Amino acid sequence: MAVHGPNGEELPDAILFSCSMNAIRSPMAAALMKHLFGTHIYVESCGVKAGVLDPLAVEVMDEIGIDLAHLHPKSFETLADTSFDLIITLSPQARHKALELTRTMAVEVEYWKVPDPSAYDGSREQRLAAYREARDTILRFIKERFAARPAPEP
Repeated sequence: MAVHGPNGEELPDAILFSCSMNAIRSPMAAALMKHLFGTHIYVESCGVKAGVLDPLAVEVMDEIGIDLAHLHPKSFETLADTSFDLIITLSPQARHKALELTRTMAVEVEYWKVPDPSAYDGSREQRLAAYREARDTILRFIKERFAARPAPEP
């Protein structure tokens, strides 16, 4: 069954979010998308390389009631399924890798510029602020791109 946005547009059946390490931005994006659309859209995340889940990412997502602690970072190469309708990349490296891998596939690739919050120095509170900004930027992009609203109950 196709999922439709509020204006009747058909939404992708399967979306992949990707960043450099699958440790901060792409897990946040996938979790936010799943939170908004439930199980109506298949959502996955990966990195150019599989990193280690960042505890500050877990913390800022927990602030809004979304649990990331169960995530095990993956790379493009370790994905179980690669049949996505849309790949949204959140770092230049991920965009390059997605374009390289999809040259012969019918899949859309988009790039959303979301600064890496782990690049910020400062106090713990200043670093958390950078992570919150990344989270909120991703949420704004999702809402703008998909006219997001909570998924209907099955």
